[in-house]
Amino acid sequence: MRLVTSFLCAAALWAVNVPAVQAGAIEQACRNSERAYQKAGLCSCIQKVANKSLTRAERSTVSKWFANPHQAQVVRQSDRRQDEQLWERYKAFGETAARACG
Repeated sequence: MRLVTSFLCAAALWAVNVPAVQAGAIEQACRNSERAYQKAGLCSCIQKVANKSLTRAERSTVSKWFANPHQAQVVRQSDRRQDEQLWERYKAFGETAARACG
């Protein structure tokens, strides 16, 4: 679980600069990571979970949180229903990725 969680943090930093037209932003970030997450199978698995768990817009939003961690906290602490739903889907994504890929 820690490996996948660490990857999500590292990968999102890269995902901010990856064009959405390429393979998945998360998978591409994983493959470009300087960390030990360059196994194509792991990267592909996490991308598949993201594709099933989060919309394209949500993946874009979440990837930006790692460049601006404060924004993640704003969403997490928000009383807006939309933000609460996004945060719950993001948590579920992380848990699912950890189980499926970790």
